[in-house]
Amino acid sequence: MPQTLAQIKEMLARHGLAPQKMFGQNFLIDHNLIRKLADAAEVQAGDVVLEVGPGTGTLTEELLGRGCRVVACDIDRGMCTLLRELFGANPLFSLHEGDCLDGKHALAAQLAAMIEGAMREQGRTTFNMVANLPYAAATPVMLVLLAHWQACVGQFVTIQREVGERLMAGPSTKEYGPLGILAQSVAKVEWIAKLPPSCFWPAPDVTSAMIAIRRIAQPRTQDPAGLLAFTQRVFEQRRKQLGSVLTGMGVAPASVLGEIAPTIRAEALSVDALIALHQRVKAAMPGFDPRLQ
Repeated sequence: MPQTLAQIKEMLARHGLAPQKMFGQNFLIDHNLIRKLADAAEVQAGDVVLEVGPGTGTLTEELLGRGCRVVACDIDRGMCTLLRELFGANPLFSLHEGDCLDGKHALAAQLAAMIEGAMREQGRTTFNMVANLPYAAATPVMLVLLAHWQACVGQFVTIQREVGERLMAGPSTKEYGPLGILAQSVAKVEWIAKLPPSCFWPAPDVTSAMIAIRRIAQPRTQDPAGLLAFTQRVFEQRRKQLGSVLTGMGVAPASVLGEIAPTIRAEALSVDALIALHQRVKAAMPGFDPRLQ
């Protein structure tokens, strides 16, 4: 049976635990929405699923019930003790205790090895992330998977609504930036649902959203990691003229801008225009890496 709020509170009390604001622990307690997220992912028995921030395991329970091979990751040692008590005997469940990321540009090595091992065990070459993501971890982990893990063919996540808006934003809006540009370059992004604070315990101070990010077969860029690094650099001072930004990166604007006016701001360019500009910069400066400029 799905965990009720009373059961969650009892489990936490029994382990001397409580939701930690520092870890962004707001547990989704609406079971219809939990099922809706798993349904959107269309996960089936044997599929490999990464779950970041499982908390007390309400979504974990749903995924295991569908026969998924779940690789979970939680930074909270107390929650990890609880999760092992609940699911440790299940051969379809494994748990990485610690941060899901190693810095800002890579999954934690042990977690990466666990995902790869799970795919080998299941005879799979791909996996999905299905997770009620802790707000602080959401953007970094989504960026890492989009930029560096083509094997991650889908991300089905509960995140802060504002982050969802950034994923789908268009040019000349305040939400437009590297996250949305990268996501729209390699994936199709769709809303699943908008969630009021009452769907969670404890209730957060913000509205949340469920988002589906499905990787497309023909991405608009063949260098997602490079595109991410490039857009992060040109959006660092989003109100600055693009010609000045490129000059500061060691790139001669006249050699790459073409018909783009040097006075334009990066935020005014479409996703395709930014991809094309990134490609021209790489062609003009072989070996160019914006992270090193």
